[in-house]
Amino acid sequence: MYPEHTPHVPAQRAVEVHQPTPLPPAVPVSAPVVPVQPGTVPAVASIVLPDGRVVTGYAVNPAQPEPVAAKPAVSRTAVNIALGGAGFLAVCGGLVLLTSFIAALTAFITQLITLAAVIFGGWIAVQLFSARGHQGGGTTVNIRKAVIKRNHFHG
Repeated sequence: MYPEHTPHVPAQRAVEVHQPTPLPPAVPVSAPVVPVQPGTVPAVASIVLPDGRVVTGYAVNPAQPEPVAAKPAVSRTAVNIALGGAGFLAVCGGLVLLTSFIAALTAFITQLITLAAVIFGGWIAVQLFSARGHQGGGTTVNIRKAVIKRNHFHG
């Protein structure tokens, strides 16, 4: 940073003081100046700096966000009506489901009964037709109240 042949001692540095330069006054505009009385006189604040200087100026109020409009409170009656309506719909839906379930269960039981009747009826028909076919030409022997027909025992 510094050339090597230049000795540098931190205590020997020169301190530069910068003084602010005043701005020239603004050029007056040729528009007529109409004196207006302010509605309220703003407060002037003065601050004393540590070096003794006094700074005077107007206090700037921070920007306040606009208040949020308060939501109107929901009445207890409206809440009760809404909850009652939701409960009524739930009960109606449950009854529709229950009715559908009962109808489906009834149809299922009817089909089971019909299937049992077909199977049992078929079994009876097979028994009737098979018994009639063997009546004409077989030997029947009664032993102790049992009927034996062609190597089949029927009790």
